Amino acid sequence: MNATQTAQSLSFEEIVRSRRAMRRFDQEANWDPKVIDKCLDLAIQAPNSSNMQLWQFIRITKAEAIQEMSRLCMGQGSAANAKEIIVFVARPDWWKKHAQFNISKIKAQESNPKKLKRALEYYEKYVPFFYNQDSMGILGFFKKILVNFMGIKKPMMREAGRTDIRISIHKSVALAAMTFMYALKGEGLDSCPLEGFDSKRVKKFLNLPSKAEINMVIPCGKGIPEGIYSPKNRIPLEEISQKL
Repeated sequence: MNATQTAQSLSFEEIVRSRRAMRRFDQEANWDPKVIDKCLDLAIQAPNSSNMQLWQFIRITKAEAIQEMSRLCMGQGSAANAKEIIVFVARPDWWKKHAQFNISKIKAQESNPKKLKRALEYYEKYVPFFYNQDSMGILGFFKKILVNFMGIKKPMMREAGRTDIRISIHKSVALAAMTFMYALKGEGLDSCPLEGFDSKRVKKFLNLPSKAEINMVIPCGKGIPEGIYSPKNRIPLEEISQKL
């Protein structure tokens, strides 16, 4: 990237192709926390399953907290010298209140009786069917039997078990995390998505409830050339793309 080129002038293609996992950040660079506010606001625009938005973003900003998070991330350099660390959390335990949020919005915004009935049925009937899961997964087991039985005669969503719903929620959180990292790159800043962390200790450190799950830990800052450890290598598109 040309040194005179501003972050705001980058095209989306340039943002995607220039985003890298940054392992070192400039400790002398100016830092505006409002940029993180903006990028997280863009993150919540990410697509997500049934508009349930079962995500939580926790910002680690204090130096001592950043160092503790670095320890819990096995001492990874990107966490140790980050300006901020954002923890993306999956919140399956929020499904009831978020379903109610959608119901209230639909009632206030939808004037077409047929559309209103269909939308309310979705959030009052189908969402509870899939998201209401017990800790042992027994309820989900019977739900999977039911949907597979129904699927004998017609196409049917088969992923009705507890693990299936966990995966769905984590996919939505990951989409928000990716949107956040692209937004950050659009502001001329860098990030490093981490999966190497002690999830049990991180949950305890953040005082999260048992049902909450850490999706990703993302250190942020202004990257330096030494923070990129190797060239970007991608398997050629023609080897992984298929047309039917």
